Amino acid sequence: MHNAGNRPSCCTPSRNDAAAEQIPAAMPVRPDPDVDGMIALPGGEFLMGTDDPAGYPADGEGPVRTVRVSSFRIDACAVTNVDFEAFVDATGYRTEAEQLGWSYVFAGFLSAAVRRTSPRPDHTPWWCGVSEATWRCPEGPGSDIADRGRHPVVHVSWNDAHAYATWAGKRLPTEAEWEFAARGGLEQARYPWGDDLDADGEYRCNIWRGTFPAKNTAADGYRGTAPVDAFAPNGFGLYNMCGNVWEWCADRWATDHARPPFDPRGPETVDAKVIRGGSHMCHESYCFRYRVAARSANTPDSSAGHTGFRCARSL
Repeated sequence: MHNAGNRPSCCTPSRNDAAAEQIPAAMPVRPDPDVDGMIALPGGEFLMGTDDPAGYPADGEGPVRTVRVSSFRIDACAVTNVDFEAFVDATGYRTEAEQLGWSYVFAGFLSAAVRRTSPRPDHTPWWCGVSEATWRCPEGPGSDIADRGRHPVVHVSWNDAHAYATWAGKRLPTEAEWEFAARGGLEQARYPWGDDLDADGEYRCNIWRGTFPAKNTAADGYRGTAPVDAFAPNGFGLYNMCGNVWEWCADRWATDHARPPFDPRGPETVDAKVIRGGSHMCHESYCFRYRVAARSANTPDSSAGHTGFRCARSL
């Protein structure tokens, strides 16, 4: 089982501990923001956070607190490769992974030759810094997204996600909005569908099945990412709010929650950005963060093959 007192960095390999957000100076906005794939939520009060003994207190998951959010729209699904390609085609945008020439890829997806020549973080050797790994080539040269059009775009930094959202006439959700949406109307449930991971023997999310990092049985159907509308939606009609890919939020990271309870935002002086939802690489033995109250963070320039995003829009 996991150690609830520690926050291992295996979830979120960082490119640069001191990186700051980079807001594009003049990102064009598409003339016709598409809200067809968004769910309108009325907002309201909910109990945010958790005191679940399975949680990570050091992550600031608790205390449970009453938070109120205004009405908003949120994408039913994470942004797909097809969506992101339309953005790139319209703007000529180049992601940070493309500009810097590399991104993090899980070693198990790579050939032995690439694994041997790719640097690895000291404490998380299952990650490789792969040259030319980008959203178009998720496992580096020789890979592509030809059969992954409806999979979530990955190898996107917070800065990239913000640029896309700006172009789309949307924004990234606040952390409070994300959790309100992920809960799907349930109060203090562990997952978007309830408290049982595989309720009624049915797989509800894409996570690591087996023994990490040696063997993923892919019992839920996927070793890597899954289509954005895989599995049943939650009570609000939102897909894959847990597992599949981590999702960037607008907020900066903090573990204290001494902010107004109405539409709270993160602090103004921290560079790290919140990510939510866990990913297909999460396993209870080391990273039990595919719960709706779980949270983590990364620097805004970091990217990896298990991190994407969805957008929101104020009503």
